[in-house]
Amino acid sequence: MTTAPTPAADRRALLQRRTLGTLVGSQMLGGVGLSAGVAVGALLAEEVSGSAELAGLGGTFQVLGAAVIAVPMARVMAARGRRPGLVLGYVLAAVGAVGLVVAGVVGSFPLLLVSSLLFGGATASNSQARYAAADLALPARRARDLSIVVWSTTVGSVVGPNLVGPSAPVARAFGLPRLTGPFVFSLVGLVLAIVVVAVLLRPDPLAEARRLAVDEGDEPGEPTHGSVVRGLRVALTHPVARLGVLTLALGHGVMVSVMVMTPLHMAHGDAQLSVIGLVISIHILGMYALSPLTGWAVDRLGGRVVALLGSVVLVLATLLAALSPMGESGRLVAGLFLLGVGWSCTLVAGSALVTGAVAAAERPGVQGASDLVMGLAAGGGGAVAGVIVDRVDFHALALTSLGVALVIGLAAVGTRAPATPEPVPEPAPRSPL
Repeated sequence: MTTAPTPAADRRALLQRRTLGTLVGSQMLGGVGLSAGVAVGALLAEEVSGSAELAGLGGTFQVLGAAVIAVPMARVMAARGRRPGLVLGYVLAAVGAVGLVVAGVVGSFPLLLVSSLLFGGATASNSQARYAAADLALPARRARDLSIVVWSTTVGSVVGPNLVGPSAPVARAFGLPRLTGPFVFSLVGLVLAIVVVAVLLRPDPLAEARRLAVDEGDEPGEPTHGSVVRGLRVALTHPVARLGVLTLALGHGVMVSVMVMTPLHMAHGDAQLSVIGLVISIHILGMYALSPLTGWAVDRLGGRVVALLGSVVLVLATLLAALSPMGESGRLVAGLFLLGVGWSCTLVAGSALVTGAVAAAERPGVQGASDLVMGLAAGGGGAVAGVIVDRVDFHALALTSLGVALVIGLAAVGTRAPATPEPVPEPAPRSPL
């Protein structure tokens, strides 16, 4: 016997569909804004700095920016909801896009690094949007709804790198250096994403989810916590949440460190810019296109199993990358595609593990903390990647990343859900974070 849907359930389903539609639109636009500059970020940094060893710092600062910006975003979301937090990230990224163009024009490497830091706001907003998709989702569909938003980035993220070629005449028309052209497209995409979120993400999914939970008696009406320090403490008390944070951090670190150095690996083998853009597009296709299938697998098999699968795929991807020659090759294309697929598995599985393991009132802080740790791990990986490629080679970087990917699988095998929920630690004195 089935139970008829209640008016509250019908309203929740309607709001979830509306929320998903808005987030899908903003992710497409934000994906264009973010990925249009990814394919040339390391090349612009190398051109401005004059050093291959420093080329990875542009991507590193962008990743660190996403991590740092996740801190105020978590605070804003806990206090005011998802909408103002997402807008904050996109606005900072738009300012960063302008700064990157200016840095290319005047040849200022410090300005390029600061602007890359701000540009990381696009990553922070795109990343936090997946949690907004989970706010009103039913637990049995949480990973699938989350993965739909991840998937929607496919359109913008695949289109973005392929704007590298068309951006050249735009750059010439404005009298800009060739490698700054993609950031003009980035600015347009980010501004449109801001408009979509600010106007259409209503009612706010986080605020509405908290209200519904209190009305239905599922939550006691405690204040929502946005401190990433508290969030990290909460995550560390629960083995499942801890595995989620580890999976997110190491999976993202492996993907970023290999991806940001791939354009240099290809360029040093005389690959054309258009070919580099195509390879990055294929990589990004792997990151997002299969995410609905990943979400389905997480809902059916569990996040721990999919995290293990992600580890296996990342190991295979980095092995193929390690065996690829400089320039363009089929092995590198296959490796970059699988690198994206493995990242998708770790992102969706890790996000579902983190979200499902903690109480709703703790989620903004825990989610912000997980994205902070994820960004710091990737930022460190990006910085080390540039040094490894400069002093050894790309193949050594890929093999190092393979070892890191193995850690995810070992952690997934070794983690078991506790029989009873772990106690949440008593609140520490209020932290500025």
